[in-house]
Amino acid sequence: MEMSNKPLQKLNIFSAKGVQMRTFHLTWMAFFLCFFGWFGLAPLMTVVKTDLGLTKGQIGNIIIASVAATIIARIAVGKLCDSWGPRKTYTALLGICSIPVMTVGLVHSYEGFLLFRLAIGVIGASFVVTQYHTSVMFDKKIVGTANAVAGGWGNLGGGVTNMVMPLIFAGFIGAGYLPESAWRLAMIVPGIALFIFAFVYYFYTKDTPAGNFDELPESTQNSTVKVKGTMTMAMKDPRTWALFLAYGACFGIEITFDNIAALYFFENFNATLAVAGILAGTFGFMNLFARALGGIVADKVGLKYGMLGKGRLLALLLALEGIGIALFAQSSTLTIAVISMLCFAMFLKMANGVTYAIVPFVNQKAIGSVSGIVGAGGNVGAVLAGFLFKSSSISYAQAFVYIGVAIACVAAIVALVNFDKIRTTVPESNTLETANS
Repeated sequence: MEMSNKPLQKLNIFSAKGVQMRTFHLTWMAFFLCFFGWFGLAPLMTVVKTDLGLTKGQIGNIIIASVAATIIARIAVGKLCDSWGPRKTYTALLGICSIPVMTVGLVHSYEGFLLFRLAIGVIGASFVVTQYHTSVMFDKKIVGTANAVAGGWGNLGGGVTNMVMPLIFAGFIGAGYLPESAWRLAMIVPGIALFIFAFVYYFYTKDTPAGNFDELPESTQNSTVKVKGTMTMAMKDPRTWALFLAYGACFGIEITFDNIAALYFFENFNATLAVAGILAGTFGFMNLFARALGGIVADKVGLKYGMLGKGRLLALLLALEGIGIALFAQSSTLTIAVISMLCFAMFLKMANGVTYAIVPFVNQKAIGSVSGIVGAGGNVGAVLAGFLFKSSSISYAQAFVYIGVAIACVAAIVALVNFDKIRTTVPESNTLETANS
């Protein structure tokens, strides 16, 4: 029997009691596994590059493909969360996307690999479901922290992947397989995990604290859950697009760095494949606390200074991130590069958390659509950054400098937006509190 059918006002990360906390833990775990499938190939790209004979330009196209499909997928999935429900949406996403993850090893050409990387990229839409699901399970006072912790722990998969996939690869090498076979077999592991978790998510979560969409009274569905025109509502609000830009400048760069970090350390500082993977993994590992810290600080700033304060905090973090990336690009030694990476990673991941501490308040009846558009912004940022890394006329270091400047410009735009127009008090019957509507 569930303890309560209302959104929780506290986040007890050591508890799995009640549908809210059970859903919280399962949603970040699902997102964590999605990162394994999404970026499992990234730390193995040096092997794939040799096996398929890829050029720098082709690797750039592959990086772009890995995040491009997610743009459309996130918008579509956000709409599905509003209408179909997060439980069914996540289940379908996990099940369908497990197929290209498991079967990417069947390709033997650049073109085939590119298409599979595009298909696997759809799984990045999982983030939208994660943020939607935590948004409806927690009260407005704590929703920023809940979103940041769930998102951060899920993003942690990007760091763990960089560390674990080379070990899985090494395991197959130890079993007697050649490198060109080992990377293909290694990808079956995250694919199977995704397929199994689709069933876990379906049977052990609910759409809202009050129950699944199809179990709620029709009046409740019409007034608080299933609202028509949510995409139009989200698109008409300029704050949605300000957050779209902001997320492109923080999360967009995060997934770009997840894709390129191991290769960058391997080629620029002559690190071994294992060391490059560990260093790249350290960047992702900061999600264990950094994104959550952003959400916690945002909730506290919001209580004292309102949404305007949250907006200013986001602008400041983006500015510091841009400066940090530019300094990272100038690093002359591996030690300096790692130190500067850790600094800009802190600001970047905190900015991720702050962005989604604002998202649930832009429009209470279109949380999924707003979350989808803003989430897609992250991937637009990654695609644009990918074109820089694809270019044959500029080095990876120069690309990071350009990215730092672009982020500083986005910070200036965000600083000018009046987020204070967002209401900080919410009616009793809304999507965050569906139980008593």
